[in-house]
This record gives sequence, C-alpha cells and structure tokens, in this order.
Amino acid sequence: MPYEDSDRLTKFYSEAFGWQMQKFGPEMGDYVTAGTTETDENRMVKTPGAINGGFYPKKAPGAAPHPSVVISVDDINDAMKRVRDAGGNILGEPVEIPGVGHYVSFTDTEGNRASLLQPLNM
Repeated sequence: MPYEDSDRLTKFYSEAFGWQMQKFGPEMGDYVTAGTTETDENRMVKTPGAINGGFYPKKAPGAAPHPSVVISVDDINDAMKRVRDAGGNILGEPVEIPGVGHYVSFTDTEGNRASLLQPLNM
C-alpha cells in the first residue's frame, strides 16, 4: 500500500497490529515490509492463506495511488503465459528485485492492475 511518512506508518502498524516492520533505503525504493506471520528460511509464509506485505512511497515514480496486489507464483514465465492466455495484459518485462525475486505487473480483463512475483529459491 502507498504511504506518505514511513516513520508514522511503521509506528501505526507495529502498535495497532504488532506487525514487524522493516524500512529499506533509497536503493530499494524506500520500501517498507510488513511481517504479519511466521516465515521459513526462504521468507515464505508457513501458514497457508496468510500473507506478508509491504508499503511504498505515494510519490515514487510509477507508484500506484491505491493498494497493489502481488501474487506469488512458482514460475513467472508460466504465470505470464497463463495471464495472456486468459485475456490479461503483461506490463513490460520481469525485473529482478535484489534479495526478493522476479516481478512483473499485469492488467486483468477488467482493467485491474496486479503483479506477479516469483520469489527467490522457487
């Protein structure tokens, strides 16, 4: 989700929900991760259906002004093909997020924007 003030954001979610917040610097787009559930050694959630997430600056270039859904996939190329075959549109080429995995956005048949993430070690 987008944020305006990372200090205010991390304080709020830590206090309100007990989430483990981690701020990254400009080299990682000032992204802030939210640890909401236990993860394994590959940073994948241990409880099926649980998710972790993150926050990005509202004014970042290309930032969505609304929450963004990221879907974890085993194979980003296969997932991209399935999105296209189902009528969706892939937005550009996958990019590598250092220490995280490969990421690409898409639009569904209704014009909603979402993204695919193939985490490292998948």
